[in-house]
Amino acid sequence: MKPSNELFDLIKSLTKSEKRFFKLSSSIQTGEKNYLKIFDYIDAQDEYDEAQLKEHFKEERFIKHLPSEKNHLYKLILKSLRQFYGEQSVSSVLKQELKNIEILYNKALFKECKKFLKRAKRIAHEHEKFYFLIELISWEKQLTEESYESGDFDVDLNKIIEEESEAIDKLRNLAEYHILYSRINAIFRSGGFTRNDEERDTVLEISDNYLIKGKNTAISTRAASICYYIKGLCAATNRSFADSHTFFNRTKQILDKNPKIKLDLGKRYILTLFHLMRCYIDERNFVMAQKMLDEIKALNGKKGFNSLDLTLKILNISVIDQMNLYNLQGRFDDALVEYETRKNEKTKIFEKSSKEQQIKFLFNAAYTLFGVGEYKKALKVLNDILNDNEQKLRQDLYSFARILNLLIHFELENYEFLEYSSNSAIRYLNKIKRDYEIETVFVKQMRKLARTATKLESIPIYEETLEQIQELLKDENERVILDYIDIQCWLQSKISEDSFVDLVQAKVKA
Repeated sequence: MKPSNELFDLIKSLTKSEKRFFKLSSSIQTGEKNYLKIFDYIDAQDEYDEAQLKEHFKEERFIKHLPSEKNHLYKLILKSLRQFYGEQSVSSVLKQELKNIEILYNKALFKECKKFLKRAKRIAHEHEKFYFLIELISWEKQLTEESYESGDFDVDLNKIIEEESEAIDKLRNLAEYHILYSRINAIFRSGGFTRNDEERDTVLEISDNYLIKGKNTAISTRAASICYYIKGLCAATNRSFADSHTFFNRTKQILDKNPKIKLDLGKRYILTLFHLMRCYIDERNFVMAQKMLDEIKALNGKKGFNSLDLTLKILNISVIDQMNLYNLQGRFDDALVEYETRKNEKTKIFEKSSKEQQIKFLFNAAYTLFGVGEYKKALKVLNDILNDNEQKLRQDLYSFARILNLLIHFELENYEFLEYSSNSAIRYLNKIKRDYEIETVFVKQMRKLARTATKLESIPIYEETLEQIQELLKDENERVILDYIDIQCWLQSKISEDSFVDLVQAKVKA
């Protein structure tokens, strides 16, 4: 059985500050600290090699029960991280306060217990932590019973019960919104946009839900923010970017007006700015799109946005979407500079990034290299997508990667391979539930071009293809391909013999 990499991954995820805290907290402990030897050795490894670890410590007694030592170390690191971040998140603070309340209650220190309870309830209300609030109210009811037994009847139990009922309603309301969000997010993550009537019907069903369509259905700030976020995602998935802009802008306003909740919903705030950027891109307002991207970059390292998860998300957007923004403007040289200057950082980000972010990076890098005429390099990068067997995630990227593959082979004059790739692309597109025509039409025309013997024979096919493509692009749904590859400008460049890059830039200026 292959050794588990879980301990290695956890150690490698630690920041310098987290490692230093772990070492300091360990130094306080007495007794043997074999786990520190394992920690240091694994930390020095670039890739986990358990055989090498065992060989290095073969003279040590603890190596005979390495699995239990590794498990012990894993738990110690988690304990250290809990202590390190104990005061950095609201949830952690409230967990500590609940522990304090329980200890004081069990010691019959009811007066002190009430002080902690009052403070914790204020925090829970301010941050709309309804789950914790319900538990705190439960403790308040117990303290009320103690007050009654002491002859103190000043506390109104009915008021406490009413507050508990309100908290339960808000928690249930928020949970219902999260179910709707999961459904629309699944569609967005699988395809990037709706590809057929079945998906459009699902989006319509979500957007017509009484919680989304009705007025005043969100009974908390958290619920209001996710309500408008769902509305925005429904509109974006259907490519209704004008509506999407309105809803995401409202989400941003709600979070900006409630900074404590905004810090607790850091991921939602980043993604809200990301979707606003997409809306500006659809308007071809690249100045405002860049402004949204710069706002995301500025969040890096700030309180509420400095966890590893959010740091990775910000860095991914900073690299990938900056490249994409340059590509869409025909600024392929700038995109290449971004790619080259971030190469070392990109490698570290890439290793820890989600599969979706890895695919997005590869696609944008391949299109950048295509734009600057580095066709062989572009093909090498693109092959990492084409050789992937992923079946469910971001089918838009996998589909358009096949279109880009055809363009690259054409530029490399791999005409024999082009026909094979065309047939492969058609088979792939036929397997996907989609009612768009533009990819299929383009692939079939590329297959025709692969069979032409001379440039003179190719021109009529370019013109015929461009005519068909322009007719299809009148449908807003078909225009989605231009968000990934400007096949319109590519075809024009072949007909007029103008530079592809110049045509993309001229189109943006126009």
